[in-house]
Amino acid sequence: MSLESYQTAKRMILSSDDSDFVGGCTNELIDKAQSTLGMKFTGLYKDYLQTFGAGNIGSQEIYGIVHDDFENSSVPDSIWCTLNERFESNLPNHLLVIYDAGDDELYCLDFKQHNEEPKVVLFVPRVPLENQTYEVIADDFGDFLLKLVHLEMDIDK
Repeated sequence: MSLESYQTAKRMILSSDDSDFVGGCTNELIDKAQSTLGMKFTGLYKDYLQTFGAGNIGSQEIYGIVHDDFENSSVPDSIWCTLNERFESNLPNHLLVIYDAGDDELYCLDFKQHNEEPKVVLFVPRVPLENQTYEVIADDFGDFLLKLVHLEMDIDK
């Protein structure tokens, strides 16, 4: 269902008048981001970066890549946010911040499993690493993105 969920969300975003994205990233920029973080983006999230870059649909801001100056950026730059959280809250190196609901919980792609689409998990910056539960919010980026689009458009799944 994940690819189907992602394709549905993508179509809904592209047809929405209430979306604002920076625009797709080049492979070179994606490679630079991957190198900076020491991780390799996979299928669905990589397609999101190539198609949208970063931005929002309504009030739902989905992090991605804004530009190539990762250290001098801000939200919704996933690379900047991830680097910042690694420094400030000891975010593990296998997590990539993709969303912040504003409730002191960060939604992250978990790249611990290298052979499959990463799950979306919660990371709570104020909780010590040994007490983190990494609650699974979605099986992959496609399912998570569709949930956000449905939430914004007030659609019951």
